[in-house]
Amino acid sequence: MAKRTYSDYEGFNKIAESAQNIVALTGAGVSAESGIPVFRGAGGWWRSHRATELATPEAFRADPALAPPNWPPPKPFKSAPNNAHLALAQYEEKCKNEGRKLTVVTQNVDGLHYRAGSREVIELHGSLTKVKCTKCHHIDVNIDNPICEALKDRGDPIANETEASPIPIEALPKCSKCNSLVRPYIVWFGERLDPDTLDRAMNLIEECDLCLVIGTSSVVYPAAMFAPRVAERGKPVAEFNINEEPASDDFRFYFPGKCGETLPRALGVKV
Repeated sequence: MAKRTYSDYEGFNKIAESAQNIVALTGAGVSAESGIPVFRGAGGWWRSHRATELATPEAFRADPALAPPNWPPPKPFKSAPNNAHLALAQYEEKCKNEGRKLTVVTQNVDGLHYRAGSREVIELHGSLTKVKCTKCHHIDVNIDNPICEALKDRGDPIANETEASPIPIEALPKCSKCNSLVRPYIVWFGERLDPDTLDRAMNLIEECDLCLVIGTSSVVYPAAMFAPRVAERGKPVAEFNINEEPASDDFRFYFPGKCGETLPRALGVKV
């Protein structure tokens, strides 16, 4: 493998422009620049909340009205895509016009890639913009903010530290098909990723000739094995992250700094 380089924009752009099938793996660091807190970094949600106890199917069954974090906080719906999201969307369109392909595989559930204009997106952990019926399993798009009146001003895990009054089940969102209780269409702790979604992502990893790792700690499985697998196949991997040092010695390029600044420059797009 070629020696890793730091901030080699010219060298990376040459490889990107010749790549036919690009996969961009994105994590919470991409959306941090849109004002959405990361989960594991300094000030992250998981540092101040018992997420592994609360964001679980067991917690939802015990108290479906629990907020946070059973129901979507308002911040993702109020936030706007930043330059990193926009750069990926623009480059996807450029690739499409040139007979090439770029697919975003994201661990994020905020929907900002779609709002930026990306269309080839695989959401590994689901989406806050959807709900799933607990009975008939029908999936609906729901971008209401708040998702129901009873949850107004109760969804932000940072702002609401005081104990809130109970919410009756009857006041929570219902399925448009059978009127049963719905749940957020996201993967909670203790749940497996959707196997079809995971298979699609794995197939892309095996087929791509360039992988971008953008704003992710690369420690959460199974996503953590994606980029190393690309490197094992001898294909270039480029990491864009706020940290000064890369996640792996096997990645060909590393671009430290804010993704909203480094990614547009590397891809050669103006946002």
